[in-house]
Amino acid sequence: MRDENCIFCKIIAGEIPARTIYEDEDFKVILDANPASRGHALILPKEHAANLYEIRDDLLAKAAMLAKKLAVHMTGVLACDGFNILQNNGEIAGQTVFHFHIHLVPRYKGMKNDDMLNWTHEKFTAEEQDSICQQLQAGAESLS
Repeated sequence: MRDENCIFCKIIAGEIPARTIYEDEDFKVILDANPASRGHALILPKEHAANLYEIRDDLLAKAAMLAKKLAVHMTGVLACDGFNILQNNGEIAGQTVFHFHIHLVPRYKGMKNDDMLNWTHEKFTAEEQDSICQQLQAGAESLS
């Protein structure tokens, strides 16, 4: 399935040029056009799903396995010092293209935005944490 208005669907179809570093029957992996670091890449499923909530489970599992293989490969090739694997869902979470994708971000000591994932930690009381935990536990047994 494809969304005619989706930029990633157009990249996958070859309508928009991209620097492809890997491709198979399910995925196209490209260098990010606006990279956060040297080698920043995106795993794009060829089947359109807007986000994590919509992607098929089997395709998500394949994407996770591919992310691991690429992270290992890229770490060796690029000699990076660490690696982020990111996936955003919803505008408030930083998603700007509504086609499920995974960011592969090599990290280097001393890089310009080496603190890009630092955020201010919130503080919750023990009671608040207990309440949050109980809310999340309710119904979680059905996830197995």
